[in-house]
Amino acid sequence: MNITRRNWFRWAGASSLLPLAALAERATAQDHDIHAEPTGAPRMTPPTSGAPGLTPVRTLNGWTLPHRMIGSVKEFHLVAEEVEHEFAPGSRAKCWGYNGTTPGPTIEAVEGDRVRILVTNRLPEHTTIHWHGILLPSGMDGVGGLSQPHIAPGETYAYEFTLRQNGTHMYHPHADEMVQLAVGMMGMFIIHPRGGEPQRIDRDYAFLLHNWALHPGTYRPDPAIMQEFDLWTFNSKVFPAIEPLLARTGERVRIRVGNLSMWNHPIHLHGVQFHVTGGDGGRWPRSLWRSEATETIAVGQTRDLEFVAVPGDWALHCHMSHHTMNAMGHTVANPLGVKRGELDEAVRRMLPGYMSMGEAGMAEHQEHADMGHIQGPENTLQMLGGQGAFGNLEMGGMFTVVKVRDDQAPGDYREPDWYLNPRGTLAQRVSNDADFGAPVRRGHKAQSVPPLESMSVDHLKMKYGS
Repeated sequence: MNITRRNWFRWAGASSLLPLAALAERATAQDHDIHAEPTGAPRMTPPTSGAPGLTPVRTLNGWTLPHRMIGSVKEFHLVAEEVEHEFAPGSRAKCWGYNGTTPGPTIEAVEGDRVRILVTNRLPEHTTIHWHGILLPSGMDGVGGLSQPHIAPGETYAYEFTLRQNGTHMYHPHADEMVQLAVGMMGMFIIHPRGGEPQRIDRDYAFLLHNWALHPGTYRPDPAIMQEFDLWTFNSKVFPAIEPLLARTGERVRIRVGNLSMWNHPIHLHGVQFHVTGGDGGRWPRSLWRSEATETIAVGQTRDLEFVAVPGDWALHCHMSHHTMNAMGHTVANPLGVKRGELDEAVRRMLPGYMSMGEAGMAEHQEHADMGHIQGPENTLQMLGGQGAFGNLEMGGMFTVVKVRDDQAPGDYREPDWYLNPRGTLAQRVSNDADFGAPVRRGHKAQSVPPLESMSVDHLKMKYGS
């Protein structure tokens, strides 16, 4: 039986330049040393060289592209190529990206730098790169057919310009754009201010928002989908594979978010009211800063979110609920309140591994999947996943955690254990009786409210994650 995506989810509920020298291989991943030097490579300089005191960016699940100095020019090298990418354990795909990853490596430089970026095309079709939001000569803007010839397979082009601004920017193709963006070609371009930050940034994070149509059982993203995507990602990862953001209590944290997806995303951070301090046009005057808890980032925009870290484990996610889930069906009938009886078993005789989404909601889905009771299509993630200190997080897609600790050393990016709540600051159960108390309910006769007795809990003896 040929089970298409739609059928599956109906049942089961993506100018000439100086001579140019070859660049070194890609930098090592940021899981180790953010700016580690590749073995055997020519000596690379820090991304913020020329502007001491600036904090390099840490790209979630990503890395920063090294450069080398050719005279007074900072030279980078990007390679457009097919890559094998893992969205999370259990889901891999043939994508297109740069230098072995999607997104491609983050480019970091300093306002006033002269940069040269070599672009080698190892794709099966032509491409270009557009430097999104960056001020430069028209012939360097990267729009194929308009501002430059296309870069044919096997060719290397050079872009060279002086950075006349600072802020959070992006790069992506402007050739066969619907396909090339849909399969992963994008990256961040961060320009640090030459004169330093008006307020020191202790931790500087960056990631891109994107969506993917990786249909169940398939291994290549579908570029023809407009709305019903299967995966929603921070830097091409879904939760729980998305790295957490770490900080020490009292540190000033900036989160740079770029959106190259096909949806607008309301990004919500728990625990603080952050300031929106910049966007595509760079850092805003302080008089324009806004205090928010949620910021909608439109397609093609970037936003800088800044806050002073407070201790705890705080959720960071898109507030569109289906963007914090993985592969799910949008055409399945509503099963809430439906007594399934033997229906699931009857359907399983035709579709092994079938499981409806539940007559009482989807919370049971993760439990069944974790116990191995659900065997869905190959190379397809379950909708919900991730464990927290107190059980299932029931999240996927665009979700991660900001972990802030009093004892996190400055510059330390090792992930701590779950947060231990101080005594008296953890929500607790006071009853397991559904008829507990006498709450006022509209349409119900008011009842006298009995006095409540406080119950002490020793948080130090609690078993976290059990």
